[in-house]
Amino acid sequence: MDRLLFLLAAGLARGAVLALFALSLVIVWRAARVVNFAQAAMAAAAVYAAFHATAATGSYWIGLATGLAAGALLGAAVERGLMRRLPAHAPLPGIIVAIGLVMVLQAGLAIAFGPEHRPMHPPFSQRPFVIGGVPLLSPYDLFTLGAAAAVMAALALLFNRTPLGLRLRAAAFAPETARLAGVRVPRMVALGWALSAAAAALAALLLVPTELGLNPHAVDLLFVNAFAVAVIGGLDSPAGALLAGIGTGLLVSLVTGYASASAAPLAVLALMTLVLLVRPGGLLAAKEARTA
Repeated sequence: MDRLLFLLAAGLARGAVLALFALSLVIVWRAARVVNFAQAAMAAAAVYAAFHATAATGSYWIGLATGLAAGALLGAAVERGLMRRLPAHAPLPGIIVAIGLVMVLQAGLAIAFGPEHRPMHPPFSQRPFVIGGVPLLSPYDLFTLGAAAAVMAALALLFNRTPLGLRLRAAAFAPETARLAGVRVPRMVALGWALSAAAAALAALLLVPTELGLNPHAVDLLFVNAFAVAVIGGLDSPAGALLAGIGTGLLVSLVTGYASASAAPLAVLALMTLVLLVRPGGLLAAKEARTA
C-alpha cells in the first residue's frame, strides 16, 4: 500500500506536466488545425534561454520568466515567419515545415551549446514529505502541481470569460465570420501560437530538473507522451487534455513502479490504441468536427 500511494503521488505530478504540454498542442490545433511537431524543440530552446538567464543572474525566477517569454516570442515568430505563409487548408506542408524546424532547432542548439546534459537545479527540495511512514509529494512536486494548475486555470479563464478569449475562439472556429466582425484573425492566431509555446516551455521547465538534465533532445519524450495524451483526450478538447494527462501520468507511474520503465511507453501506446478503437476522436472530442 505504501508503494502504491507513493506511485500515485508521483504520477499525479508527472500527469500535470503531461496535461500542460498536451494543452499546448490542443491550443495550436484549435487555432491553426496543425499538430506542431516542433513543439518539443521550441520548448527546449526556451529552456536553454531560462538556463542561461538563471546562470547569469543567479535567480531561478528570472530564468523562469525568461524561458516563458522566449517560448512565447518563438511561437509567435514561427507562426508569422513560417506557418502563415503556408496553404491554409492543406495540413501536409505544415507538418513538413514543423519537422524541418525540429531539425534546424535541435542542430542549432547542439552546435551552440553542445550535446551534453546540463544539470538544472529545481527551486525547491525534491525530498518527499513522509506522512505516516509513506513518502509522498516533495515540495518541488507541489510547486509543479500548483504551477501547472494555475496556468491551466488561467488559460481556461482567458478563453471562456474574457473578450480576448472570445476573439481567440472566434478566429479559430469561424475566421471568415470573425473578420467580418472586426477581429484581426492573423493577430489572434499568432497570439494562440505564443500562448501554446509558452505553456509548452513551462511544462519543459518543470520537467527537466527532474530528469538527467538539459540537452537539445531533453523534451522529446515529453512531446511523444503529450501527443498521445492530446489524442486520447481529443485534439479539440482542453478538458480532455487535462483528464488524459492525469490518467496517463498515473498509468506511467504505476507501470514503471510495478513492471519496468521500458514497459511504460507500451502502456501509453496500448491506452491510445484502445481509446481510438472506441472513440476515434478522443475521449472528450466534439460530436461534430468543425470545418474552419
